[in-house]
Amino acid sequence: MKSYSSATLLIQNGTLVTHESTLEADLLLQGERIRAVGRGLPIEHDTIVIEAEGCYVLPGVIDAHTHIQLDTGIYRTADDWFTGTRAAACGGVTTVVDFATQFPGQTLREGVEARQEQACDAVIDYAFHVMVTDLPPGREGELSELIELGAPSVKLYTTYRPNYYADDATLLRLMRACADLGLLPLVHCENDALVTAQTEALSAAGETGWLYHGRSRPALAEQEAIQRVLFLAEAADCPIHICHCSTARSVALIVEARENGQVVTCETCPQYLLLDHVAYEGAEPWRYILQPPLRDPDELDRLWALVEAGAVDLVATDHCDYSWAQKVAQDDFTRTPGGLPGMETLLPLLYTYGFAEGWLTLPRLVALLSTNPARIWGLWPRKGALLPGSDADIVIYDPRPDTTILSEKLHHAAGYTPYEGFRTLGHVKATISRGRIIYREGRFIGRKGRGRFLARAGVLF
Repeated sequence: MKSYSSATLLIQNGTLVTHESTLEADLLLQGERIRAVGRGLPIEHDTIVIEAEGCYVLPGVIDAHTHIQLDTGIYRTADDWFTGTRAAACGGVTTVVDFATQFPGQTLREGVEARQEQACDAVIDYAFHVMVTDLPPGREGELSELIELGAPSVKLYTTYRPNYYADDATLLRLMRACADLGLLPLVHCENDALVTAQTEALSAAGETGWLYHGRSRPALAEQEAIQRVLFLAEAADCPIHICHCSTARSVALIVEARENGQVVTCETCPQYLLLDHVAYEGAEPWRYILQPPLRDPDELDRLWALVEAGAVDLVATDHCDYSWAQKVAQDDFTRTPGGLPGMETLLPLLYTYGFAEGWLTLPRLVALLSTNPARIWGLWPRKGALLPGSDADIVIYDPRPDTTILSEKLHHAAGYTPYEGFRTLGHVKATISRGRIIYREGRFIGRKGRGRFLARAGVLF
């Protein structure tokens, strides 16, 4: 197949979708950037024309919460940066924001640089949030290095003792330092004491099978932790981002904080919009072991309504590609790695169950999957835009095919999907990363190592 690495591409006769509107226009890509938008665009002799009639032309999807090649010290996911980002590209994702972990004994710089070495085989662009795990009092000034390193966002946890857990004093101390430096913390919110007590009670009763996973991490644990984190962020005068909200009340607490003047953004995930805890009572509950767990069926429509209303800023996957073998090894939720694969199915699911079901307009879909992640995490307008000068990250989505999600047709390493058998309207026809076609008509044609680390200057608040 012909190489498009330095070609001029003209995408014609499609419907362009931005976070503001849809328009019938062509898109001219030259090198790695968008050159022009409009009709009657100049075509040079070597221009490659891509026909997009009947299709939507969107900014490439930015999955701003992923865990590729994750090593927790207890479990390691089955993927690597090539297989992980290949799966993403096949689903129209052109940028991921993953995590660089500062392991105990490492400096923040060492954590980021080690993660950059791991990511060298990526096929799409990537950026990092930094998981701070070892920064005792008096060393907060080291956070300033994250600005120089191009990773000005800090991941904090209110659970997962002892690996990642931060107590309230640590949270407040680090939030104050982030506020002074212009860093944005994002927080995984679950009350560790409540989760621990509930897990211990279930274990004492011999109820550790997958069936009981949802009961081990109650919704109250998430909601209490969110309210507490918001209170601490307000005291620190620190903007904050709340990860993977799984209940409507979680989002409502964030809306209330905004109404009181706080700067706070939040995300939810497809699993909390499309799956519920009844799955734990089915034949294969191992497919749905994740943190936070799936919630009550009534939560789905309530969450969708908040997404529709604009209360949720972005949708990300929290992708975590543990294998089928790892998942089914023991029918014990305390010994099963938590996390679901999801990058490749993000756009088709949101298009089908968000737009086609009437919860979202197409511009709102683009805002949730591209524009807002770019703005919140300091990538706008380089990413998430269909503007002259922006990176030529494009996904062409054909809404006509009626498809079914099957694990055998997906490209991630897990060997299963929690969305097995879900019907989707349409599919990704082509993915373009910085002007190069890397996926087209069911075939991945990208190149290992072409992805670039995106050094972010800061966030837009």
